[in-house]
Amino acid sequence: MSRIRAALGAVCASLPVVLALTAVAPAQAQTQPWPQRAVRFIVPLGPGSGADIGARLFGDRLAARWGKPVVVENRPGGDGIVAITAFVSAHDDHTLLFSPASTFTAHPFLHDKLPYDPADLLPIARVSNTLVAISTPMTLKVASLAELVALARAQSGKLNWATATGISDFLFASFLKSANLDMSKVPYRDTVQPSTDLAEGRIQLYWGALAIVRPHVQAGKVKLLAVSNSVHAPDEPNVPTVNEAGFPALGFDGLVGLFGPRDMADDIRERIAADIQAVAADPAIGARFSSTGQVVSPGRPAEFAASIEAQRATVAAIAKEMGIKPAQQSQ
Repeated sequence: MSRIRAALGAVCASLPVVLALTAVAPAQAQTQPWPQRAVRFIVPLGPGSGADIGARLFGDRLAARWGKPVVVENRPGGDGIVAITAFVSAHDDHTLLFSPASTFTAHPFLHDKLPYDPADLLPIARVSNTLVAISTPMTLKVASLAELVALARAQSGKLNWATATGISDFLFASFLKSANLDMSKVPYRDTVQPSTDLAEGRIQLYWGALAIVRPHVQAGKVKLLAVSNSVHAPDEPNVPTVNEAGFPALGFDGLVGLFGPRDMADDIRERIAADIQAVAADPAIGARFSSTGQVVSPGRPAEFAASIEAQRATVAAIAKEMGIKPAQQSQ
């Protein structure tokens, strides 16, 4: 009997410890720092695009810092809506959108209905500014953007054009309308194929990331006419900005960054932004970006959000002048 009493006493004495451990375990699981598993970057552009290059460069460095894999998933097509829909439907703070803001800031004025709520794209951090160029095939033999515009006027309806993202598409279409020019738009599913067609002379104007057209420029098949950014391309200092070329209506800066789901915790967003700033401080990253037509420009959540809202306001003002009403969100 004494042995039974001793055994029961030992069990009872150990219960508080067991209960304490089981109570602590869930709390520890809940407070485990983000990320707890692999992180996915969804990119709305194809392989080789500026955003894709940036996503992979930063993804490798962030994976090392986080101790978890970062997987880059390209979802081109549908004017960026394919990627955005995949991102929004994930409802997962480990699935992030790595995208140029220009992919979606003009969406409300380019589509009758949107399958997502813009509030679903919560800015986390700006990563870079993509240098965006307006280019033409060397065979067209125009030396400036003004000469291309004059040619389009002289050969009304005979020249073809394409752009890479929603905002450039919107801005160029509105420019053609305001200038009373007639050029034919050629739609593409990705951003790489039009640069190939440009080099072969099948289209006469392409407005997209410098990273995409650079190989054709180096091969002597494509001529850069202007960059739409407010600053010059470091590796192409003689190429004017659109403002310098006399076409300020075509100006915008290619904001590229990370977006999370609308309910993502602020502390996680701030931590990711801080990690991006730390990675961006490496000179090797800056050099690699520069060589691909991009400028590293890390920004915190609030700063990035303000830049996006400014771009949206610019697009909305142009749309108002053109009498275009914003789309409704699909139910």
